[in-house]
Amino acid sequence: MPIATPEKYAEMLDAAKSRSFAFPAINVSSSQTLNAALKGFADAESDGIIQVSTGGAEYLSGPTVKNMVTGSVAFAAYAAEVAKNYPVNIALHTDHCPKDKLDGFVRPLVELSAERVARGEDPLFQSHMWDGSAVPLDENLTIAEDLLARCAAARIVLEIEVGVVGGEEDGVANEINEQLYTTPDDAIATVKALGAGENGRYLTALTFGNVHGVYKPGNVKLRPEILKAAQEAAASELGLGDDARPFDLVFHGGSGSTAEEIGAAVDYGVVKMNVDTDTQYAFTRPIAGHMFGNYDGVLKVDGEVGNKKAYDPRAWGKAGEAGMAARVVEACENLRASGHTVR
Repeated sequence: MPIATPEKYAEMLDAAKSRSFAFPAINVSSSQTLNAALKGFADAESDGIIQVSTGGAEYLSGPTVKNMVTGSVAFAAYAAEVAKNYPVNIALHTDHCPKDKLDGFVRPLVELSAERVARGEDPLFQSHMWDGSAVPLDENLTIAEDLLARCAAARIVLEIEVGVVGGEEDGVANEINEQLYTTPDDAIATVKALGAGENGRYLTALTFGNVHGVYKPGNVKLRPEILKAAQEAAASELGLGDDARPFDLVFHGGSGSTAEEIGAAVDYGVVKMNVDTDTQYAFTRPIAGHMFGNYDGVLKVDGEVGNKKAYDPRAWGKAGEAGMAARVVEACENLRASGHTVR
């Protein structure tokens, strides 16, 4: 199918919330990882979200070019073409963008989409993330308010982060401490500043102990009940019923989370869960196996010529893509997204 239109993306998010499932949002940094993500979603018969981080966008532009906008535009163009061959809807998203990279990443991309929309076309990306976790909440929401207006005009969904995700991603590191838990007051401040959709749709990454990076199960103390409390506080502020879930929530830093923790988060309104660390390993592990298992073929050992079929990048690339696609299927199953596609 073609890349999701703004209307189709809205249907996807609405379906996830009403049916209590969430879409895996798979980070990619190359055509190979993009193809792996597409195959994984197709195998799971699930719509999905594919995203690039600041580092991924730089890498996509060329390791010596390092231009986030160039890489993002190239990624979106390639994705738009190859996604046509898969029977699922795919939304494109840009991941964590801190304050110092807004002018070199998100703002120019929103402007490009605004120009496209003015010509009667769809936006380049369906959503963008502003990561204000490193600035005070008031400043975070002030910037979010401006970005929300710009995104709404360009028919784009904005993602924000309220709270701090621990660990490290793309050079942004945060300590693992009590700041990792969003408060009900934070939730109330968010709806006061951004509204409940009337000013433009936004996704909210609330923090409940999330940590980026690699952690064994049990080492990260998640409190999914934090999400419930935030939804209740926002609902009360908006005059909604106790069972309302006004926020479209995002789950960051989910590596090592248990199925029970993931399920609880989805029950409290998570519609998108970022998956990066696990799929990176799932891509690389089969490649490592190929290299070790075909050592004398991928290398010209002792003056021999090696085996072209072994060192052909397509040989080990296909293995990596298959491993990553399988992990995407697993993510869809964990988030109850399997079998869900909006027609």
